[in-house]
Amino acid sequence: MLRIAVPNKGSLSEPATTMLKEAGYRTRRTGRELVLIDEANEVELFFLRPRDIAVYVGQGTVHAGITGRDLLLDSGVQAVEHLALGFARSTFRFAAPAGTMSSLADVAGKRVATSYDVLVREYLRAQGVEATTVHLDGAVESSVQLGVADLIADVVETGTTLRAAGLEVFGEPILASEAVLITTEAYRDEPGLATLVRRLEGVMRARSYVLIDYDVRMNDLHLATAITPGLESPTVSPLQNPDWVAVRSMVPRADMNRVMDELYEVGARAILVSSLLACRL
Repeated sequence: MLRIAVPNKGSLSEPATTMLKEAGYRTRRTGRELVLIDEANEVELFFLRPRDIAVYVGQGTVHAGITGRDLLLDSGVQAVEHLALGFARSTFRFAAPAGTMSSLADVAGKRVATSYDVLVREYLRAQGVEATTVHLDGAVESSVQLGVADLIADVVETGTTLRAAGLEVFGEPILASEAVLITTEAYRDEPGLATLVRRLEGVMRARSYVLIDYDVRMNDLHLATAITPGLESPTVSPLQNPDWVAVRSMVPRADMNRVMDELYEVGARAILVSSLLACRL
């Protein structure tokens, strides 16, 4: 039975649970459930702190887990990223009092407050910059004002909290993070993991595409199918009126409205768009 670690709280928890549900796995009914056995799919789910998941995976206690790329790299364990999941995206940046620092060279010799000691130290070492890290479990934005550090390194989403603390980001991003499925080299070929990956990929692709149906005159079919070529080829079906055909094709969700407009311009009618729940491409 495949053992999977799932975030039990925080920004990773709800979207991870939703993705697993859309992939056909059972999910817990209350936040108090710590272990859930899905016998139909031969999976055992463990709901753990996001920061601890990489440790459990790295030690082989579970076969795979969902966590953040930043948390994986900061853990320092022998676990590897197996699949990027496309949610909980953020950037990891340096920030200092406005106008005081502008490049990585300014970090040399300074104190850097962070909750991600390993990640920051490895980054600075790779860049040839010597600085001291100051570990804090949270609210690192206050560390500069309180004199604990000269700058911070932290996850940045909107930057609102930083600006409120009088800080601004500088330099290149340390890391672009998102939710990832992780495992170890020993478990890459574990039975059930390939199925999990296919299902998660199916959910992500279904979220990225829509199914579009429309009717078009035979004389205009070549114009319409040039707009909706599909993956291999669109499906074209005859209608009762021999002058018209029905067409079905997958198109990127982001292009949906533009495609509908272009189809209408070339004479397509009865244009319908449907969401996909899952797919295998």
